[in-house]
Parts: sequence; structure tokens; C-alpha cells
Amino acid sequence: MLSTGLPQGSVPKLERPGPLRDRVYEALLELITTRALQPGQHLVESELAGHLGVSRQPVREALQRLNTEGWVDLRPAQGAFVHEPTEAEADQLLTVRTLLEAEAARLAAANTGTSGIADLEELCAEGEAAVAADDVDAAVATNARFHAKVMDLAGNTVLAELAAQVDRRVRWYYTPVARQRGQQSWIEHRDLIAAIAARDEQRATEVMRTHTEHTRRTYHARPRDQ
Repeated sequence: MLSTGLPQGSVPKLERPGPLRDRVYEALLELITTRALQPGQHLVESELAGHLGVSRQPVREALQRLNTEGWVDLRPAQGAFVHEPTEAEADQLLTVRTLLEAEAARLAAANTGTSGIADLEELCAEGEAAVAADDVDAAVATNARFHAKVMDLAGNTVLAELAAQVDRRVRWYYTPVARQRGQQSWIEHRDLIAAIAARDEQRATEVMRTHTEHTRRTYHARPRDQ
């Protein structure tokens, strides 16, 4: 176990292309999103720099950017800490997510052909396998890919851009409840695929709205140490 509490093997490799500060930012954001760095955890510049194999300067710059975006709290005389989201913050974001994804489901039902349905079914099978293997990280990642695919099939660029703005935070909130949602989440995904395949816009909207509401309620009902 690393001194900052990072699980062994959780530190992502920094990709070479692009400015170093951006690569460090992306690495730290991924660690926060996946909760390898937990809400409330103290972030020590020197330790993070050592884990990532960089100097402290790009880490400091990344932490300042993450603070601006609400992922990190910089406290005078204390340092940087992973932001601890309030229940209100989570509720507001997950409510907006429901609105965006319900419309995406409706548009996907109107526009999707057989190849799109096949893509959704393949992702659903991957998610079900991840749940069966109790691989939470894979289940969360596949869940994100499934929802991104529905958004892609909707064919609305503006809607996709808005969804991309909340995607990372949706993953952040979904991770601690992924095991609780478990197989039921993928049963709901199967129902959504059926509605899209039937080109039933109203049904697809209802299924997606119910699905995302289940996640929102599960998040609020989770044990408070998660």
C-alpha cells in the first residue's frame, strides 16, 4: 500500500504526448473518479509526484486546476484534499443526468439501426460478466461506455456535449453504489435495449428515467462511509 493510500497498481501510466501538466491532471482526475483517491483524502504533492514519476510543479498545477473544477479542496495551511461531495451536489448532478439521458434514450429509439443495437447488446454482455466476476471497476467502466453509446446513438451533438460535462462526476457517484446496483442495473439496460430496438420512444424514455432514478436513490441510501 502506498503512503497516500493508493491501491497497488492503481496509479495510471502517464501518456507521453501533450503537456506534462495536462497528463498529470488527467492521471489525478482518473484516480479521483475511480475513488483510488477517496473523498476527503489528503493529497501530498511530493508523494503524488513520486508515484507519478514527475516533479512537484506539474502536480501543483494539476491540483490548482482540480480545485477550480471542484474535484479538490485547497485549504489554507493544510494543503489539498479530495473534495467530499454533499448530498445536494450529488442530487443536483444526478437529476440533470436523468434529464439528459432520458432524452438521449428517446432519440436513440428514433434513430438506431441494427448495428447500434448489436453494440448495446455487446456492452450489456460485458457488464453482466463484470458483475458476475464481482469486478466493480470493470462494471463501472462498462456502464459508462453503455450510456455513452446510447448518447452517441441519439445523434444530437449538443446533447452529447452537455452529457460529457457530467460524465466524470456520474462515474464518481456511481462507483460506491455499483456493487449494490449489481445485476439489476444490467436488467434495466436490457429493458432499454428492447425499447430502443422496438423504436418505442416513449418506453425508452420511461425506462431510462426509471433507471437513472434508481441510481440516484441508491446513492442517497448508501452507507455514509462510502
